[in-house]
Amino acid sequence: MAYYSVIEVTPTSEDWIPTYLEKSGPILAKYGGKYLTRTVSHEQVEGHEDFATLRIILEWPSKEAAQSFMEDPDYAPLLQARTEGSISKHFLIEAKDDMA
Repeated sequence: MAYYSVIEVTPTSEDWIPTYLEKSGPILAKYGGKYLTRTVSHEQVEGHEDFATLRIILEWPSKEAAQSFMEDPDYAPLLQARTEGSISKHFLIEAKDDMA
């Protein structure tokens, strides 16, 4: 079953960004991950204000693929740099409709 990562990122430092962008893509692809969007072009249309500079949606072939990416030793320093250099939220969402 497919899974989606929904990530909100507000950088507190930009030092990590060039290396992250260069190196994370090939690691993500190794696990079948695909960017659906990563953009600063978004607007909140409902609810209490929840500001984030960047919003990212990734598609994964499975939960295991997403978790393997997050646990990859080559990704670990990139994840550390992102979490130390930003305010981030990451949600892993199963592609199903629990309300159907």
